[in-house]
Amino acid sequence: MRKHICICLASILMFFLIAGCSTNANNGTANAGFKATPEPAETTSRIPVAESSPAKGGSTNKILVAYFSHSGNTRQIAKYIHEDVGGDIYEITPVNPYPENYDAVVARFRQERAVDARPALTAKVENMEAYNVIFVGFPNWGSDMPKPVYTFLEQYDFSGKTIIPFCTHGGGGFGNSIQHLTELAPKATILDGFETSGSNVGNQKHAVDNWLHNIGMFSLTRT
Repeated sequence: MRKHICICLASILMFFLIAGCSTNANNGTANAGFKATPEPAETTSRIPVAESSPAKGGSTNKILVAYFSHSGNTRQIAKYIHEDVGGDIYEITPVNPYPENYDAVVARFRQERAVDARPALTAKVENMEAYNVIFVGFPNWGSDMPKPVYTFLEQYDFSGKTIIPFCTHGGGGFGNSIQHLTELAPKATILDGFETSGSNVGNQKHAVDNWLHNIGMFSLTRT
């Protein structure tokens, strides 16, 4: 009898030993095969023309965020604004793109300014009459707006509309651009604009939020 009991106990003990070894082996295999997948790097994509989203905060305004950008700084501020207020977004793009080289851009701008040029644009905004709030963004070039922005502003009637300027610069703020903007849209209401150094656009999201809140375009307490 004792012999049978000993044999049974030995069998049970052997079963647990084999099961334990099997579990450890499986865990070892699983851990050895696991590799953390890194998050994909964030990429900067070009905002397409006429990208649309609903107006935020229950606003009844029909909003357009229009901007010209060469290096991408003004485009970044336009993205911040569009994220906050919704509406449609439109990039002011000349048919003849500006060169990448800085000196070449300066030379072309000076030539365009000397003749008061109006560079042709690749597209027009459809149904501009439907918008009652238009953000207009641009870099400060020579204390003024780039000439494609002049083309944009002269293509439409802004009477009775609200224009909200925003600008990136290398230290000159808006320069003379607000005066010229007012001359080009004399029957529009022009609100206080937003300007920032081009080298600091990546840190300006909160500043943009506050500016939009201050001019009544964005509620920081909305749900």
